[in-house]
Amino acid sequence: MNNNIFEYVKVINQKSKKAFDNISRSSSKDRNLAILNTSLIIKQKKEEILQANKIDIGNAKQKNLTDAFVDRLFLNDKRMNDIINGLKKIAEMDDPIGIELSRWKQPNGLDISRISVPLGIIGIIYESRPNVTIDAGSLCIKSGNTVILRGGSDSINSSKILTSCLQEGLISANLPADAVQMIDNTDREAVTAMLRSTGQIDVIIPRGGKSLVNKVQQEAKVPVFAHLEGICHLYIDKDADIEKAIKIVINSKMRRTGICGALETLLIDKEISNKVVPILVKKLMESGCHIKGDYETKAIADEIELASEIDWETEYLEAILSIKIVNGVSGAINHINNYSSNHTESIITENKITAESFLSAVDSAIVMHNASTQFADGGEFGMGAEIGISTGRIHARGPVGASQLTSFKYIVRGKDQIRD
Repeated sequence: MNNNIFEYVKVINQKSKKAFDNISRSSSKDRNLAILNTSLIIKQKKEEILQANKIDIGNAKQKNLTDAFVDRLFLNDKRMNDIINGLKKIAEMDDPIGIELSRWKQPNGLDISRISVPLGIIGIIYESRPNVTIDAGSLCIKSGNTVILRGGSDSINSSKILTSCLQEGLISANLPADAVQMIDNTDREAVTAMLRSTGQIDVIIPRGGKSLVNKVQQEAKVPVFAHLEGICHLYIDKDADIEKAIKIVINSKMRRTGICGALETLLIDKEISNKVVPILVKKLMESGCHIKGDYETKAIADEIELASEIDWETEYLEAILSIKIVNGVSGAINHINNYSSNHTESIITENKITAESFLSAVDSAIVMHNASTQFADGGEFGMGAEIGISTGRIHARGPVGASQLTSFKYIVRGKDQIRD
C-alpha cells in the first residue's frame, strides 16, 4: 500500500467536499453558464486538444492496442463538435435540482413534499474515452454535484486538457474549480484509494471493460453504478420488414463496433432464416464483419465460422457478430434471458402484438422496437450526454444523465403539530 497515494486522494476528496458545499447551493443560471463557457473554451482550444489526443493515439498504437480501443480514444473535428454541441444541450436542459417530485397532506395537517437534491461527491473511473471527461464533468456540474475523475493512462493527455477546460468554465461562472478534479496519477493504487473512500465519495461510476468494472464491484467500499458488459441482442421476427431489418442490423453492428451499445448477437426467426441469412451474411461480410453462427445458420451459410458456447457470452467490441436461429419470439426471449448482460435488446417486427410481448418480457435496461441498438446512449435519449449505462436495479438504470445524479429529501411543513 502506497500511503502517499492514499493521502493524495484524501486531499482531493476533501477539496471536492468543500466545493460541493458551494456548488450544491449554486443557482441553475451559474451552473449553466459554467457549462456554456466550457463549450466556448473547448472550441477555442480545439487544436490544442487534438494535438494532445494525437500523443495519446500515438502511444496507443506503439503499444499495439486494438483498433476498437484506439477508436474509443480517438478525437477528430466531428467528435469535438459533438462534445461542444452536447455541452450546449446540457446547458439548455431543465434544472434537475429543486424539483418537487411529489407532495401530499397527512390527516394531521402535515404538508410533506419530496424534493430533488444533488447526489454528492461522485467518483468516475474510466479507461480510454476522453469524451467521458466532458460528459461526466458537465453532467455533475448541471446536477450540482462534484466529480473526481480518474481516467486511464492511455487517455491521460486528452483528459488533462479537457479537465482544465471544465475548471476554466467553472471559474468563469464564479464556481469552485475543485468541483471537477482529475487524479492524474496513473498508479493503480489511486483507484484502490478511491474505492476505499468511505464517507468521502458518495458513489463510484466505472466506465470501461469487464476487468475494470469487476475490480470496482469487488473492491468498492462505497456504492457503485455499473454495468459489466454490453452483450446486446437484436431479434428479427418472422413479421419483420426485411429491408428495414438489414439496415438496422448493419447499423447496430458496424456503425461503431467498440461501444457498449453495439450488437453482439443476432437472433433470427426460423421461419424466415433461409431467406434472411444469406442476404445478411453477404451484407455483413461486405461491411468487413466476421460472422460466427450456430449449426443451423452455418447450414445455410457455410462460409461463416461455427460458433461455440462462449460466443453467446462474449462482448466482442469489434467487427465480429454471432448469429443464432431461434423458434419465434419465445425462443428469442429465452436466449436473451439466458445470455443477456441486461444492457440493450431490440426486436424487428411489423407485428405490434409480438413487439409488445418482447418489450414486456425482456428485462434489460433498454428494450427497443424497430431501432438500432446504437441508440443506447444518453445523448440520443435527449439527456445531452451520459456518464454510462447502468444495468443494475438500484437508484439508476439505463443511461445515467443529470437527473439520475440526484437524490431527494423530504420537506415537512407543520402548524404546531405534536405527536401523541
